[in-house]
Amino acid sequence: MFARLLTMTIAAGAACAAAATEGDFQLKPGQGVEVVQRNCMVCHSADYIAMNSPFPDRKLWEAEVNKMINAFGAQVPKEEVEVILQYLTRHYASAQPARR
Repeated sequence: MFARLLTMTIAAGAACAAAATEGDFQLKPGQGVEVVQRNCMVCHSADYIAMNSPFPDRKLWEAEVNKMINAFGAQVPKEEVEVILQYLTRHYASAQPARR
């Protein structure tokens, strides 16, 4: 688990540092997509969300969002965190609980 977390942390840091641009991938339309675009796409492309989406359940998405805020300093307004979590869980979560 540590190796996976370290890999994800390094990847997120590199993505943020490079201020990645969105490629051909587009986020799924739905309630909250604008909040995700406004807050998450500042540091990384939407591809990062899709790349990780086969695995997370709500609990893991919550950990990822909190990591982006607490470890990487993402400036996400508190009132928008739940909107982001609902969007990611609705559109990019596994039906199976994440393995830890």
